[in-house]
Amino acid sequence: MSLTYDEWAAAVRDGELLGLACEECGHTNGVPTGACPHCGNRELTRVSLPTEGVVHSETTIQVPPEGFEERGYQVTVVELGDAKVMVRIDGDSERVAIGDEVVLSGVITEDDDHPAPLFASA
Repeated sequence: MSLTYDEWAAAVRDGELLGLACEECGHTNGVPTGACPHCGNRELTRVSLPTEGVVHSETTIQVPPEGFEERGYQVTVVELGDAKVMVRIDGDSERVAIGDEVVLSGVITEDDDHPAPLFASA
């Protein structure tokens, strides 16, 4: 079963996180993909990902990409069950560190064509 970017983005806007699990090696990817990045298998199953996870890595963006004005925001890779997903940490939340528990708190929709999950300290 496939998962298009548009389907993934619509789910994020609705507060749901979707991923794809590989039927061959068991790897779960947290974003749409045409094949498993670990083994290349194209037999992937759509799965719902948990909305609570643990911070795997983190960084603070001081020089934002073109088109973004905000500086000093935190971005993390969060382990959500078997998947890892890059997310933004809510600016009103306390800063998080590796190993901290976080929970889905909303969605960033500044550019509605490209929503992003927003997490906060659990």
